[in-house]
Amino acid sequence: MKQILITGSTDGIGKLTALKLAKESNTVYIHGRSEAKVNKVVTEIKAASNNDNIKGLVADFSDLKAVSTLVEQIKKEIPTVDILINNAGIFKSQVEKTKDGLDIRMAVNYLAPSLLTHGILSSIENSQSPRIINLSSAAQSTVRPAVLSGDATVNESEAYAQSKLALTMWSFYFAKQHPNITTIAVNPGSLLNTKMAKEVYGQHWSPAEKGVNILYDLATSDAYKDATGKYFDNDKGENIGQFASAHPDAYDESKITALLKATRSLM
Repeated sequence: MKQILITGSTDGIGKLTALKLAKESNTVYIHGRSEAKVNKVVTEIKAASNNDNIKGLVADFSDLKAVSTLVEQIKKEIPTVDILINNAGIFKSQVEKTKDGLDIRMAVNYLAPSLLTHGILSSIENSQSPRIINLSSAAQSTVRPAVLSGDATVNESEAYAQSKLALTMWSFYFAKQHPNITTIAVNPGSLLNTKMAKEVYGQHWSPAEKGVNILYDLATSDAYKDATGKYFDNDKGENIGQFASAHPDAYDESKITALLKATRSLM
């Protein structure tokens, strides 16, 4: 059985994916920023899956210090992480900037998952066949250094799109640096029936299960075990998507190098 960590898994496709994986007797770590909500979801999934190996992790991903604290906790308590699904994400927010002055979407959607993944690399590398699934989006836009650093402000849609491209660029870089870890970026599907889609657009195109099924398959199926460094677009095709090209910047070595340099200065 696998040791699985899913960030942002107290609702939406993160929670539903956790439940699906829990039903197969895996040990699943639920993450969220509210301890009360994490505890509630852990209890729910234990009951629904008849699996007691469901545990909670609490950290506010808009606070990179909290992410660093979570890293230390994971290194002590979870020596092996077989599957990491970087699902936590934010679009609409009552607060535009974090307490450190960063755009909240950049912090939660890109900086936090990259910091977490690098931080718990030893646990991931202890797995015999580790996988990392990074949630990208159909929305991808050229990353402006000033937006990344919090020195420039753009509207929430643009900030979201930049943060998702940043995660995709980083995902491709990480895959090259760590060839023994299967690392895949995925657009799970546009306007799935989730809280985020309702908040942002007030509608949905597809059931949440469309996103859940592809996250589950990418994380567990042998069909994808050698698909590292790729981008899966679940908007392609009828029932299931396909590997496709991400934004051109994701293949631009100079832009990736600049992104990584800027990222390190913020950590």
